Amino acid sequence: MPLPASSKPLRADAERTVRAILEAAERVLSENPAASMERIAEAAGVARTTVHRRFASRDALITALATWATQQFREAVEAARPDTAPPAVALYQATANVLRVKVSWGFAMGAFPTDAPEVERVHAEVLARCAQLFTRLRDVGLLRPDTDPDWARRVYYALIHEAAAEAPDTDAAVDALATRVVDTLLHGLGTRPAP
Repeated sequence: MPLPASSKPLRADAERTVRAILEAAERVLSENPAASMERIAEAAGVARTTVHRRFASRDALITALATWATQQFREAVEAARPDTAPPAVALYQATANVLRVKVSWGFAMGAFPTDAPEVERVHAEVLARCAQLFTRLRDVGLLRPDTDPDWARRVYYALIHEAAAEAPDTDAAVDALATRVVDTLLHGLGTRPAP
């Protein structure tokens, strides 16, 4: 899993340090969004000066954290092969993958800075991929022919958001929630008319 892009590539040990800091920041900030850089350094097992050397400010650290989570979000969607897998398979796999990212990186996924071009670019790419997938779902008959793919996508995002709030702690729980999200999207909650 690549780290956020910087002006120059990091050595392997420096990359491990940055990753440890980002992972610690996610854990610490999830518990206490006001936690200090010192607390994050302690959780990462590094000196406070190491955190400050890698991240000029708390805002820079949060931007890097959001960028990293965004990259994982993109990878989760891409791994579902939304353009080539059968649409129902792609929808389920994207759902399970994205839920895993949202649960593991909940603070970072909610901390998207408005002035981070990389975050905005990746979100635009993911939005385009999801729009294509929802058009495919409609075209193969998994969504009604009169379904607005944009509306369906927004409903789907809301379902994922709510499912992630349950914070499943095992792969089986994530898979069950993914199944519930997809079933709710494709079949709704109302009773089905008798044949």
